[in-house]
Amino acid sequence: MKTVQSTLVLMALASSSAAFAAPDFDSLDVDGNGAISQTEASVDAELMEQFQELDSDQNGELSNAEFSKA
Repeated sequence: MKTVQSTLVLMALASSSAAFAAPDFDSLDVDGNGAISQTEASVDAELMEQFQELDSDQNGELSNAEFSKA
């Protein structure tokens, strides 16, 4: 019985850790236009802190190349 409980606990921990994983480019590019707008980036506070610095061409969006520097 302890083995079953331990297994269930480990499964729960593993699945919950996905919620804390950093979002990837495709999950942030909600409209699928190949860029992350400030609105799309606003769901990630850490990305928003870096947005202006990462937006090297200052067009108000992050390309995949710009995002990969985060």
